[in-house]
Amino acid sequence: MVRRVRRCRAAAEAGMSTAEYAVGTIAACGFAAVLYKIVTSGPVRTALTGVIVKALHVPF
Repeated sequence: MVRRVRRCRAAAEAGMSTAEYAVGTIAACGFAAVLYKIVTSGPVRTALTGVIVKALHVPF
């Protein structure tokens, strides 16, 4: 009986509720926007372009 109650409690608390999904989605979108701004900034874009160009010109 005790095991059954524990399983029911664990099942009831498994996963996120709708409000938690909404907060998680908003947080993920905010993080993506900040990351996009960082990656598309001038110095970072120049550095990434340099790394890609250097990697493409490596002799095999």
